[in-house]
Amino acid sequence: MSLEIILVSIYSYLLGSIPFGLVITKIFLKQDIRNVGSGNIGTTNVLRTGKKSLAFATLIFDILKGYISVLVTLKYFNELIYFSALICLIGHVFPIWLKFKGGKGVATYLGIIFALSLKLGIIFSITWLLISFIFKYSSLASMIGALIVFLFSILLGKTALSIFLFITFIIILYTHREN
Repeated sequence: MSLEIILVSIYSYLLGSIPFGLVITKIFLKQDIRNVGSGNIGTTNVLRTGKKSLAFATLIFDILKGYISVLVTLKYFNELIYFSALICLIGHVFPIWLKFKGGKGVATYLGIIFALSLKLGIIFSITWLLISFIFKYSSLASMIGALIVFLFSILLGKTALSIFLFITFIIILYTHREN
């Protein structure tokens, strides 16, 4: 195993595993978000606290960790871009700090997608907004959005990107299996 793979694994996983929803609610509400609503550490559950500003902050920070992980890798280890993105997402879903019980990964996925392709990030966002508005289910919007992005990537003819997006689609389905 090369030093580059080890380095990318470490910073991608550690960045992805920062539980911003938990940190933000502990700081500002003095409570553990895992004891609220669904018990999830993500934006949707932080929104259940009634604090829209904290939910928005969670969303932005979770997006940024995916985005930053990909940008760092693009700059220094370009050939490991999809590996880095996947490890970051896995870090969010299975953070060591929370006994491998993290979030559902959608905001981190969104940051990753925007870093990989502005077009795909916009497609996911529009799909998510439309499905969420029509059906009123964030989880359904997330799953369909990830599917649409994967299908659209096939049209782009970029095999490595499509494989990565298929894997992340499966992860999004897995994290939303209870929904």
